[in-house]
Amino acid sequence: MDVRLETAMDRIKTRFAVPDDLVSCHTAVVGGYVIEGHVPAPVILKLLRERPVLTGIAVAGMPVGSPGMEAPGLAAEPFGVVGFGPTGARSIYADFPRGFLQ
Repeated sequence: MDVRLETAMDRIKTRFAVPDDLVSCHTAVVGGYVIEGHVPAPVILKLLRERPVLTGIAVAGMPVGSPGMEAPGLAAEPFGVVGFGPTGARSIYADFPRGFLQ
């Protein structure tokens, strides 16, 4: 496995055509897909297993209840993992109507 830390993340986001409204502070490239934001690990594993025709998947913003955004005392927010492709097409790849851990 090749692991490489990058500091010029804007270039990575541009190269993989991450839509502006899905850009996050967390970006990874795994198995040829870009992973943007607080995407649950099981969804990444599903992506790698299914190998859909997508450029990547993303969670917009930092919803409470997404991985790494747990907040004791605050209700988890619903969020979706958006799949996006090279033509600009989008779909909900995974849906978490009650947050990830609910």
